[in-house]
Amino acid sequence: MKKVSIALLKIFIPLGLGVFLIWLAYHQLKPEEIERAKNAMFEMNKFYLFLSIFFGIISHASRAWRWKYPIEALGYSPKFWNSFFTVMIGYFSNLGIPRSGEVLRCGLMAKYENMPFNKLVGTVIAERVTDFIILFISIFIALFLQAGIILDFLAKGEDKFSSSKILLLLIVVVGFIVGLIIIKKSNHLVAQKIRVFLSGILEGIKILFTMKKKWLYLGHTLFIWMMYFAMFRITFYALPELNAVPLSGIFTAFVVGGLSITVTNGGIGAYPLGISAVLALYGLADVGYGFGWAVWLAQSTMLISVGLISFILITRYNLKK
Repeated sequence: MKKVSIALLKIFIPLGLGVFLIWLAYHQLKPEEIERAKNAMFEMNKFYLFLSIFFGIISHASRAWRWKYPIEALGYSPKFWNSFFTVMIGYFSNLGIPRSGEVLRCGLMAKYENMPFNKLVGTVIAERVTDFIILFISIFIALFLQAGIILDFLAKGEDKFSSSKILLLLIVVVGFIVGLIIIKKSNHLVAQKIRVFLSGILEGIKILFTMKKKWLYLGHTLFIWMMYFAMFRITFYALPELNAVPLSGIFTAFVVGGLSITVTNGGIGAYPLGISAVLALYGLADVGYGFGWAVWLAQSTMLISVGLISFILITRYNLKK
């Protein structure tokens, strides 16, 4: 009963937070701002959204291929399509239950490729550590690029709602760093469990330094993140109002969007709010909110569609094999 309750909390707490953020944004925006957000959402050039989806699928295919390298280092030879199908099913699962996709992905790969489940989990942990390092570096680059404009924006205090979102973003980043320091020094049972978990992550990453194809792995990692940025960057051509946003602002919005996806189920509610917070620096908070929803819906629709198709095809592919 206790395990069921914990599992339900893992689903509904992030989902509830997403719903709360949608309610918060709706009630803080003025009627004319809500109208501008809706117009921005529906007036976007859909060609660029489809192009964004294309870049997204390429990045996921590269991720599937990258996963093969640490698995091969363990002495197995997985088929690419099994890797791709399980990766997409994992993304689909994460939209409903955060972090469930990694477990499901490993379980399906273990089933169809006859591999040890625990070793596959280790490779996914190593993969997540690699992506976390890239994201962490991106956060500091974004803060460095936007430090001046953020401080100037807060000093003016022209938009209290937007200012509060920027302050919240800074508090989250600083709180994350302080939390890591506390966990490192504390003897509390929870802190000890977190340290054990983090040490497991460090163990998982060791395989990245011992496998023969580590440079190919690194190349795919950089390519994946380039595609992530490309699929976000291309959407800024969809609205004329966004042409004035500099590359540094686009990069910052990209990083904030990536962070927001980890907060709620697939970033629901949090993603458009985070994007609008960054674009508020350029006087585009309401347009940014509609834009954020359009981009989120396009990518989520792709993950749901390809995820469901992968559920069907993975069975047929392995029966045929």
